[in-house]
Amino acid sequence: MTNPLPVKSDLREYYVAETGRLQQEFCDTRDGKKNIAHRAALLESVCLSLWHEEIGEHQGVSLVAVGGFGRGWLFPYSDVDLLFLCADRESEQVCKNQIRSFSQQLWDLRIRLSPQTRLLPECDRFDPENVEFIISLLDCRFLTGDSSLFARLHDKIIPRLITQQSQTLLQRLADLTRERHARHGGTVFHLEPNVKDTPGGLRDYNVACWLGQLSAMEKLRGWPETRALLPLSTRSHIEAALEFITAVRCFLHFRHGRDDNILTWAAQDEAAAGQIGTDEILSTAEWMRVYFEHTRAVNRLSSLLAQEIPAAWSSLYRQFQSWRSRLSNSDFSVVHGMIFAQHADALHDPELLLRLFDFMAQHGLRLSMTTESKIAQILPSLAATPPRGAELWRYLQVILLEPHAAEALREMHALKLLTILLPELRPIDSLVVRDFYHRFTVDEHSFLAIENLHRLREANSEWDLQYAELFKELERPELLMLSLLLHDTGKGVASTNHVQHSLEIAERCLERLDVEPQDRQTVLFLVGSHLELSAMLRRDIFDPDTVRGLAEKIGTPERLKLLTMMTFADVKSVNPEALTPWKAEQIWQVYIETSNYLNRSADQRLHADTEHETVAQLRSLAPVSGKEVRTFLEGFPTRYLKTYSPKAVLHHAELARWLSASPVQLELERGRHWYELTLVTRDRPRLFASVSGTLAAWGMNIVKANAFSNQASVVVDTFYFTDPFRTLELNLPEWERFRRNVADVLLGKADLERLLRDRARAQRKLEAKVRIDTRVDFYDEWSPATTVMEVVAQDRPGLLHLISSRLADAKCNIEIALIDTEGPMAIDVFYLTSAGAKLPRKLKETIKSGILESLEN
Repeated sequence: MTNPLPVKSDLREYYVAETGRLQQEFCDTRDGKKNIAHRAALLESVCLSLWHEEIGEHQGVSLVAVGGFGRGWLFPYSDVDLLFLCADRESEQVCKNQIRSFSQQLWDLRIRLSPQTRLLPECDRFDPENVEFIISLLDCRFLTGDSSLFARLHDKIIPRLITQQSQTLLQRLADLTRERHARHGGTVFHLEPNVKDTPGGLRDYNVACWLGQLSAMEKLRGWPETRALLPLSTRSHIEAALEFITAVRCFLHFRHGRDDNILTWAAQDEAAAGQIGTDEILSTAEWMRVYFEHTRAVNRLSSLLAQEIPAAWSSLYRQFQSWRSRLSNSDFSVVHGMIFAQHADALHDPELLLRLFDFMAQHGLRLSMTTESKIAQILPSLAATPPRGAELWRYLQVILLEPHAAEALREMHALKLLTILLPELRPIDSLVVRDFYHRFTVDEHSFLAIENLHRLREANSEWDLQYAELFKELERPELLMLSLLLHDTGKGVASTNHVQHSLEIAERCLERLDVEPQDRQTVLFLVGSHLELSAMLRRDIFDPDTVRGLAEKIGTPERLKLLTMMTFADVKSVNPEALTPWKAEQIWQVYIETSNYLNRSADQRLHADTEHETVAQLRSLAPVSGKEVRTFLEGFPTRYLKTYSPKAVLHHAELARWLSASPVQLELERGRHWYELTLVTRDRPRLFASVSGTLAAWGMNIVKANAFSNQASVVVDTFYFTDPFRTLELNLPEWERFRRNVADVLLGKADLERLLRDRARAQRKLEAKVRIDTRVDFYDEWSPATTVMEVVAQDRPGLLHLISSRLADAKCNIEIALIDTEGPMAIDVFYLTSAGAKLPRKLKETIKSGILESLEN
């Protein structure tokens, strides 16, 4: 026990002098742990002096330090938590006035006192609405008064209560922690963090200790050894983190003159300059990296302990984790939602290591401490010879597409694995960039952008649902995810133009990953253009010139979709309030206006001497057959070159050369989302209707289609379709029969109408959940040479065949077809001519009435 101060009248002067001395001591040493211990000792001596004068030797009353004071932690301006423990009601009444006077004396010293008075029997009762009180007793410490009374509380009541209620306490503590994390965005990486309450702050360290203590007391039925509360493997790292964060919080209290724990930008500058928590002079950005490194370690420890103590789970979560345990396979076992490697030594194999994180990203699991420790051991050898090239990209793109990709990326990043695989991310690791707009570090912003895209699977707001539908339409979403990882890497370079530096960094990364040239161009386009749509929000998006300029930059509808989704994810990840409903609507409007323009200008024709980037590439790729390729391109819409890669165009030209030997050239490929049927042939009546009808007869669902023809009447049609009945997937021999059947229909060797009748008998008519009103509109002003017809209707089997058949009946030529679906709605656009000219009014009316009548039946 500390000796009490002898003279009450000297107490204020003594306390003020000692407080000033502690502040100067911190300025000299920057030792936070020593400072909070010395302040706890100072307050203890003050309390003992006041107790001696105000209360004296009363039996049946104890003065107990709880909370931070009980731990011996008192930050310069934090609360002082005291418990006046009374044996019974009589003892409480006898000392009531003295306790009030004692507390008033401390308040008069401007000490932020948080007192509470409890009877000993009350401490033995569990109050589920106030578990915080019981948790505070985990740090109780006797100061003075009736020592036997405190011994009954400490040695009997608390261990018994915790043994009986450990599961409830663990669960409630875990719930409170999750709620606190949610209030702070669930991330360590705030640009101006709260060093106490944000994930990884001092509260997380306390939670880790409490979790360990509750779990140990349940087993021991008594008080555990304090040093044994935290895992031995993490102890040195956590001690270092604790010293750093403690110093930072002391610095903030002294700087602000109050219990203010926000590490503002100005405070960061001062802390870095004052070498708070470090022995070397660092820039502010470097100092913040050290801060995040420590807080990340604390956050990971508390999260892992909460995960590894099943009693901390809710009953629903416990059932969920039990189900997850069934996910174990020959490589990985899942125990209580944690991943263990079946053969830990095998993690030296980079392929198995990447599969581990794919497994994590797929199921939303956490790595066990054992697995993390093993990975940490193998990282030096992996860093010496890191995997690279197409094999690495193959695994990365799989991880990026999994529903919990962001969680896996964060884990890889925390373990330093991600920066070994993608060293381009190293400059933005925990990087703080100040712009009064972003709330998170650059790397966390990128992870959050990827997370926000995957969260669209659970969309429920009006705008999220619209973007979710657009996200589903993307052909190569993994390219979007990679672009988001790389789009802000240039912020790690000291420059005012981060986009240009991001492009240079992305180019090096894509080359190292050996990404296909066409995919490489897509990623570079997204990285280089990721601010384009945001900039459009400050322009008149209904100005035709503005929209035309944007459309010409973007080029293709697929790139427009990718860029729209990138803008959505980028803005939404800036801070929780950044993507307002208004901004979401504006971005969507930009998408709609630009998409309409791309469709309206789709029939501009190519000529042999056209100056076009893709044409120049084709000349360099095929110098020998250059004249042949130019002849093939003559008359195609410019959209054709924007839709296909140079490699695909050359292949189409090659297929066209074979038409003299075989009049129908067909290729069938299976992509990630759908099948792709490419047809090259001579134009003929009902061509488009015949192919779409054959697909409908096979039960295929057409989700997209492109139709192009050149001056020589060579047609290149591509149909993208799904196979709801898995006909092709389950029967590989059917691939050839399917291709042959399409060709036979086109050559008149098979009866399409009979095939359709057979399908109609076999297919049950489904009731649509959402009704879409049919609309048929014509636009002559959209194109100088063709009439554009737009059909919006309920998507249904055979819809495209039905529409294109009505067009064939009217002897219309389909110059271009743009087929798309948005959920239950089909949006089909056709560029039409009749006898080489635009459609007359009467023919439009005939076509419209025919389509409407057919769709009503």
